[in-house]
Parts: sequence; structure tokens; C-alpha cells
Amino acid sequence: MTLNCIAVDDEPLALGLVCAFVEKTPFLTLAGRYSSAVEALQGLHDHPVDLLFLDIQMPDLTGMELARVLERNQTGSAPRIIFTTAFNHFALEGYKVDALDYLLKPFNYEEFLRAANKARAYFELINRPTIALPVAPEPEEEYLFLKVEYQLVRIAFNDILYIEGLKDYVKVHLRKDRPEAVPKPILSLTSLKALEDKLPSRRFMRVHRSFIVALDKIEAVTRNTIQIGSATIPVSDQHKDAFNQFLSRWS
Repeated sequence: MTLNCIAVDDEPLALGLVCAFVEKTPFLTLAGRYSSAVEALQGLHDHPVDLLFLDIQMPDLTGMELARVLERNQTGSAPRIIFTTAFNHFALEGYKVDALDYLLKPFNYEEFLRAANKARAYFELINRPTIALPVAPEPEEEYLFLKVEYQLVRIAFNDILYIEGLKDYVKVHLRKDRPEAVPKPILSLTSLKALEDKLPSRRFMRVHRSFIVALDKIEAVTRNTIQIGSATIPVSDQHKDAFNQFLSRWS
């Protein structure tokens, strides 16, 4: 990662040293040098950069005042600041404007590079791609509600043996050993296709234009039929491939 930066200092020797250090550092690019904070403010308006090496004690507009202006007008592209100053009593104020580091003059290249590396680590962190955490799947419902005459009846998936389509109705055949077993199948005014869409595909399969079966209730299979209890259910040519694919998992 390369960081574009500018140096701001009203002392020519100090400004030259910072610029030399920037040009010596492989991951820094010098985008500008200014002898006053006012000039730097205009330059930042025209050419935003990543990082400022900013002196504090300057006429007209101090480095600390410039930092506060940038903080008030902060956007997603606002630069971060490393202060360069001969006065250590500004350290607390530098913390308040969230400066990345504080270099006390006179500083050498080793101290400069340490601060620059801190800036690089910061930008690498904020530009790191976010990793989407896996989202736990919502628990699958174990039942559905069917309209039966004038009420909604809750039917557990585990109680369904098979479902038969009868024109505008479906007939849901249920286990007889349920505690709440009813003497006859449930009739509901809906289509087989609408009901198929509500059933979990891992547990139920359409095997015929007129039949859906509960896969775990199948007791025997012949070439073209399925046996569930005393019922013999046909498997149509249209659905045979999908059903044979299901059977192949167990053969």
C-alpha cells in the first residue's frame, strides 16, 4: 500500500528534512509541501491525500487549528495527521484531534519511520476487506396450517404419509397411530402445486400429477409404484428420474 502525503512546516530546514524522509520511505509518496497551514488547507481542498506531516507552531493558522478544521469538515477521505513539533506540551491536544502520532523535533529517520509504519498499519486495517460471518440458518418449521372447512388446522410434517390431489381439493393422508388421529384423511380447498411449495423438498416429493409422498414413510418400491401402508401410489414417467435419483442415494 502506498500513502500519498504532504509536509507542512514554516521552517525550511525542518520542511526539507521531512520531505527527504518521505521520499526515502518506499510506501510514502510526497504529494505536496507547504510552508503554512493556510496553503496546505487550500492544497488539501484541491488534492486530498492520506497523511499529513504537520508542524504545530505556525503563523496565521497553527497546525492544531488546521487539524480542528479538518476534523469539523471530516469526510470518508479526510487525511490522518502526524504532528512534527519542537514543543512536547501539545501532546494532549494532539490526542484530542485523534492524531496518529507525535514526532518531537529533532527526530531522526528511525523515529519518522516508526510513525510512518503506524500510519500504514492504520490504513491497511481500515481498507481490509470485511468478512461476512456465517449466519445461522433459521430453524425449519415442522408443520403447516391447512384450511379445513371454516378453520385452520395445524398438521405436523411427520404425521403426513402422502397427499392426493383431487381437482380443487387435496386429501392429506395421515398416520393412524397419532394421539390425535382422525378416522379419515383431511380435505383442504387448495391445489397440489400450492401445497408442494409449502413442503420441505428434503422430506416430500411429487411423484405423480396427483400424488406427493413423504419420503421417510415409503415402505417398498417396485418399478412404477410406491408402497406406503396399504396404499399403492403410482410413479409417473415425468417424475421417475427425480425419484430414481433419490433412490440412488441409498442403493
